[in-house]
Amino acid sequence: MLCIFGCNEDKASEKNEISNNEFTTTSYENLVALFKEWRSFENPPKLKGAPDYTKATFEKRWAPFIQLQKKLHQIDTTHWPIKHQVDWMIVWAEMNGYDFNHRVLKPWERDPAFYKSVWTYKSDVPAHEGPTHHGTTELWTYEFPLSDSESERLIRDLNIIPPLNEQAQQNLRGNAKDLWITGIRDIRNQSTVLKTILYQQGVRQNSSLVAAIMKAVASTDALVVWLEDQARTKTGASGIGKENYTWYLQNVHLVPLTWEDEVMVLKRELARAWASLKLEEHRNRDLPELVAADSPEAYDKMADIAARSMMKFLEEQDIVTVKPYFEPALREHLGSYIPKENRNFFWIATHYDPRPLYSHFYHWFELARMENEPHASEIRRGPLLYNIFDSRNEGTATAVEEMFMDAGLYDDSPRTREIVYIMIAQRAARGLGSLYAHANEMTMEEAGGIHSEYTPRGWMKTEKELLIFEQHLYLRQPGYGTSYITGKYLLENAMAEYARIQELNSTPFTSKTFFDTLNSIGNIPMALGHWEMTGQKQHLHPILSD
Repeated sequence: MLCIFGCNEDKASEKNEISNNEFTTTSYENLVALFKEWRSFENPPKLKGAPDYTKATFEKRWAPFIQLQKKLHQIDTTHWPIKHQVDWMIVWAEMNGYDFNHRVLKPWERDPAFYKSVWTYKSDVPAHEGPTHHGTTELWTYEFPLSDSESERLIRDLNIIPPLNEQAQQNLRGNAKDLWITGIRDIRNQSTVLKTILYQQGVRQNSSLVAAIMKAVASTDALVVWLEDQARTKTGASGIGKENYTWYLQNVHLVPLTWEDEVMVLKRELARAWASLKLEEHRNRDLPELVAADSPEAYDKMADIAARSMMKFLEEQDIVTVKPYFEPALREHLGSYIPKENRNFFWIATHYDPRPLYSHFYHWFELARMENEPHASEIRRGPLLYNIFDSRNEGTATAVEEMFMDAGLYDDSPRTREIVYIMIAQRAARGLGSLYAHANEMTMEEAGGIHSEYTPRGWMKTEKELLIFEQHLYLRQPGYGTSYITGKYLLENAMAEYARIQELNSTPFTSKTFFDTLNSIGNIPMALGHWEMTGQKQHLHPILSD
């Protein structure tokens, strides 16, 4: 059996006692069955029709959770193929996530934004970013005017909101000042979004739906009033501290780094991006500046050319096997013209050349793959819980921005290379700020100062909503703000080891083989993908001990 780094002697003794007194299984099918049992358990019971996050219910469910953990550790993976051992690790990490949320993160107690119920957009990663409750209204899944069955579904969704908001006032007892104050914005905005449903075609003629909307609005407004009243008493820090952060990285998101390691990696990437940007600017000093799209027509033309350019590049240069669903997935997210004064960081960049952001939209290829080519493993088929996918999905999307550039995507536009380095610097700066916020060495606002001041050309100073959104998310979800850069770092490590092994075997390295292999593994932590792709696991030493 695997011995997990960080287990104390009592836990090791407990595991030995279990294996001595109870049957130890070696069946992979039993792991799959346990995974299904675990996922069923993880979805909480209902209270007045809403997911139940009350303290009494968590306490009641703790003993059954421990039994699930024990069952997992009874499974002997010693002679399993690596891919099955990886699946065991995924289930182990998810259970660790539940444990950590119960002990430390406690979003239902500390984080008002946890009670955001209405989502107007599909996430570009396998699940919503940050802690999210189990009864959300995914408004983007509805098409108006609604059929009778869809109207009933929306009413059922909306009917969860009032009892959940009532429960929030009972559960939210934390003292995390930044999480509390910033989270009020999310709940206040929910009221606005709910009211917009009334203007959708056919809604006002449906009295039952209108009643459900108005009840949800009233309860949301009441929660905002309560949160604002309570906010005056909040004085505590919102970060989880360095020790907890490192434990979470290694045991939940399966990132084999510490808080200190991540600081070093992000500082290095921030300095490298700035230095590379300045060298690019020097090399390009005699070339004309990029010209931003200045009208809807100009933007649409630029976006179409950019999409065709990128898809042609991926196919003709053998970067990755281009599936039929790739281009349609990308074209759904080309964006549209935004007036200069309203552009945030990413749309400033995209109005000069959309290809750096479209490279990051590798995300949509991955989500389309989940729909069109479901993974053979049931454990990997859907989104992993607790954003455990972040090093893989955000890391890959960030890495390919520079990898595609290095492979020649911008040979026709050298100044676009400058945008790539600006984007790397921005992600390093915002992640670095989030690290200091989680260490409680900075407030969220001070972390945002690093994010803003260390992004080149002042592009993070033009529109404040993105800054608040990102730093708030990263304070809510440990490890997410850094995952873009650290996931990139882990992917580069995997590529280097993969290429080294191929070279030792006199096998030519090809980008297409590497990315196709990575894609076939699914949306799992990058360190696990590295193990499965190379057969090597030395990089997992901080997580595993033999």
